[in-house]
Amino acid sequence: MKDIKYMTAYLLPFSALAALYGQGAWAWATVLLAFVIIPVAEVFTPESTENIGPESEDRRLKTRFFDWLLYLNIPLVFGIVIWYLQVVTTGSHSISEVLGLSLGVGIIIGANGINVAHELGHRSNRLEQNLSKLLLLPALYQHFFVEHNRGHHKNVATDKDPASARYGEYVFAFWLRSVTGSWRSAWAIERERLAKESLPEWSWHNEMLRFSVFQSGWLAGIGLYFGWAGLLAAIAVAGVGILLLETINYVEHYGLRRRMLDSGRPEPVGPEHSWNSNHELGRIFLYELTRHSDHHFKATRKYQILRHMDESPQLPFGYPTSIILALLPPVWFAVMNPRLNKPHTQSLS
Repeated sequence: MKDIKYMTAYLLPFSALAALYGQGAWAWATVLLAFVIIPVAEVFTPESTENIGPESEDRRLKTRFFDWLLYLNIPLVFGIVIWYLQVVTTGSHSISEVLGLSLGVGIIIGANGINVAHELGHRSNRLEQNLSKLLLLPALYQHFFVEHNRGHHKNVATDKDPASARYGEYVFAFWLRSVTGSWRSAWAIERERLAKESLPEWSWHNEMLRFSVFQSGWLAGIGLYFGWAGLLAAIAVAGVGILLLETINYVEHYGLRRRMLDSGRPEPVGPEHSWNSNHELGRIFLYELTRHSDHHFKATRKYQILRHMDESPQLPFGYPTSIILALLPPVWFAVMNPRLNKPHTQSLS
């Protein structure tokens, strides 16, 4: 019965459906749930460092329920995005309604789109990897599949990783550095792979070219059906989803650095190179993404069996609250900088 708790994650897309149906004040339902109700509730709900035992771990790995929880996000995300485009391109809506709906749908693209795509992208199954790429389509961020799996996990907590925030770096500067750096890194990774396989860079073998075609086709289809207003709305919600992802990236590795060894290579990735959060609600709503230290320790470990690790640095708040604090740099620095261990930080100077 404890496994049923993960159904709670569907409250987020259901709030977006309620917002699209009710509109008016309801337009802000997803924003309020994600960044008001959940942060407040986390103050009154416990953290848990409990790890499941070997028998429960084996059972969870064999239970398809956890996989279907992920798969069902695909029709939800695409259904919500299409309904949103229909709503904002028809009828008359106030600026407040459009803003609330756009932020809410952007949150869904980030939390139920990119985040679930992240989980599926680490699977060895080709079908699940393709589902990951599909979920990244509304975010216009399909290159994440290449860069995250073959770049970020290799270079995390080093200067080579654009998605690892530096000590003292403002989140707004990080957005620009991570978005542009990750895209360039993905191209470089594909270029290197194609060269090793003696395949031409400018061909259908290049996954980055395929992603460009798919994403252009997605936008072209939206533009043809919903017009310019729909096209701009699709780009806007993709932007919100991207910035949500990058703010989470900022929170997950802020200020942490791997030591350089005498060989000139960084030390192996360990639990101490990612911020961890055991706040129950954030864990459920984000499919255990907040147990990020174990994820980096073993990237193929499925979300339902991720563990608390004593060596990992702990966030004082859950992810939703941490995201809010990150958008207030003086507050973020005041809370987080004293928590950093000096050997694992790097100054911007």
